[in-house]
Amino acid sequence: MPFVLDPDGLAPEVYPLAWLVGTWRGEGVVDYPGIDEATFTQEIVIASDGGPYLSYTSTVRLVVAPTSTAALEDEPEAPVWQTESGYWRIPPERPADWGLTEDQHAVELLVADPSGHVAVYIGAVGKGRIDLVSDAIVRTASGADVSAGKRLYGLVNGELMWAHDIAAFGHPMQSYASGRLARVEALTDDEA
Repeated sequence: MPFVLDPDGLAPEVYPLAWLVGTWRGEGVVDYPGIDEATFTQEIVIASDGGPYLSYTSTVRLVVAPTSTAALEDEPEAPVWQTESGYWRIPPERPADWGLTEDQHAVELLVADPSGHVAVYIGAVGKGRIDLVSDAIVRTASGADVSAGKRLYGLVNGELMWAHDIAAFGHPMQSYASGRLARVEALTDDEA
C-alpha cells in the first residue's frame, strides 16, 4: 500500500515519523528467561491529533490453540496479554551528542505499561528505520523489574518490523519480543 503524507493533519515536527501513522496488525513472538516462548497477535495504532507528537497504543494477545475443530468457529478473542501506550516526539533541538548522521532526526518515545513501569526511549529515525535505547525507566514498588531496553522499528517492503530487547529480573540485555505487522487499510464509506 503506498504511503501518502497528509500535510493538513500532521504537524511538521513529526514529518520524520509520518510513515508510522496508521493501524498495524500482525504476529510476533515473545521469549525471555522466565517467560515461555509464545506466539502473539498485535495491533499498534499510531495517530495524530495535529499536535507536535504522535500517540501510540499497542495491544498484544497470546495465540492459544483451539481445543477442538468445532472451537475454531466459536473461539472468543484471546485475552489481552500486554498493552502499552505513549507518545512519539521529535525534539525541537537536534542533540549534538547523539551521533546523528545528516539523514537522521532525533526521536523520543515515552511509554507507559500497566505492569507498573514507565520508560523514556531516545534515538534516531531516518530512511524508514528507528533505533531507540532507554534513557530512563521508572517503576512502582510492585512494578515489573525492567532496568533497560532497546527497540528497533523498520519499514521493510511496506511492513512494520520491530524488535525489543530488555534487561529485566536480573538478566542482562537480550531479545524479549519481535513482530511483523502490516498496515491495515481504512474502510471507505462505501465499505463500512
